Amino acid sequence: MSVATRDRVESPPERPRRAGGRRFRISENVAGYLFLSPWLVGLFVIVIGPMIASLYLSFTEYNPLTSPSWIGLDNYVRLFTDDPRYIASLKVTLIYVVVSVPLQLAFALLLAMVLDKGLRGLSFYRSVYYLPSLLGSSVAIAILWRRVFSGDGLVNSFLGAFGIEGRSWISEPATAVYTLVALSVWTFGAPMVIFLAGLRQIPDMYYEAASVDGAGRVRRFFSITVPLLTPVIFFNLILQMIGAFQAFTPAFVVSDGTGGPVDSTLFYTLYLYQEGFASFRMGYASAMAWVLFVVIALFTALNFAASKYWVFYGDER
Repeated sequence: MSVATRDRVESPPERPRRAGGRRFRISENVAGYLFLSPWLVGLFVIVIGPMIASLYLSFTEYNPLTSPSWIGLDNYVRLFTDDPRYIASLKVTLIYVVVSVPLQLAFALLLAMVLDKGLRGLSFYRSVYYLPSLLGSSVAIAILWRRVFSGDGLVNSFLGAFGIEGRSWISEPATAVYTLVALSVWTFGAPMVIFLAGLRQIPDMYYEAASVDGAGRVRRFFSITVPLLTPVIFFNLILQMIGAFQAFTPAFVVSDGTGGPVDSTLFYTLYLYQEGFASFRMGYASAMAWVLFVVIALFTALNFAASKYWVFYGDER
C-alpha cells in the first residue's frame, strides 16, 4: 500500500460543522448587548436625544410656556450682532481659559515633581493635595472663596499685617475674574496626580546619563522631563481646557448669579443659564449651547493639530 493510500485510509473523515457553534456566538453577542443596554439607553435618552432636541430648539423661539416657533438663524445672528452681554461673556470666558489653564498645569507639575522625590507618606500627601479638585467646584468652597477675597477677608488681613492696603477683590471689575482664576489654580489635584504618574514612567537612566554629561537640573528638566512628559501635558491640557470652558459654579456663587460686577465674572455658561432658566428663552439658550460646543470642538481640534509639533511619543523615531 502506498503512503498516499495509507494516509487517505487512516485519516479520519472531516466532521461537519455544527450549527450549535453559530448559535453560541449569537447568544454571546446578545449577552454582550444586554450588558451594554443600560449604557446605550443612557447614551440615546440622556445624551443624543437632548442634543438633537436642543439643535432643533436653537432654530426656534421657545419658552416652556409656549410651543416652539421656527425662526431659522435669527438666534445665531442675534448672538453676534445684537447682544453685547454675549460678547462680554465670550471675552470673560476666554480670559479665564487662557490664564487659568496654563497656571494650573504649571502649579500641578511643580508639586508633582516635589512629590516625586520619594517623600515619606507620599500616599497621604497625594490624597491631601487631591482634595481641592474634589471640593473646588462645590458651592461651599465658592462661598468660602468669596469671603476670603472680600474687603475684610483673609487676603486683605494678610496684606494688612505688612502695611499694605487691600481692596475688595471680588467687587472690583478689574480683579474679580482673577479671583476665580486663583480658585481654578487651587484645584490642581487631578492634573497633579496624572503628572505624578507620568513622572514615574521616566527611566532614571536618562537623568543619570545627563548628569554624567554635566547637565544641571534646569537642563535635565527641559531636555528630558518636559519632552518625555509631553503626552501627559497634552492630555491634561485638553481636559482642563474643556473644563474651563464649562466652568459655572464659582462664577454663579461668587457673583450671586448676576455675573457682576459689571459682567466681569459673566462666564459663558452663567449667561446661558440666565437666558435659559431665568429669562426662559430656551431657544436662544440652545443656540448658545451649540456655539459653545463648536468653540470647544475647534479649540480641541487646533490643539490636536498643533500637538504633532511639540508632543513626542515613545514609539516615534
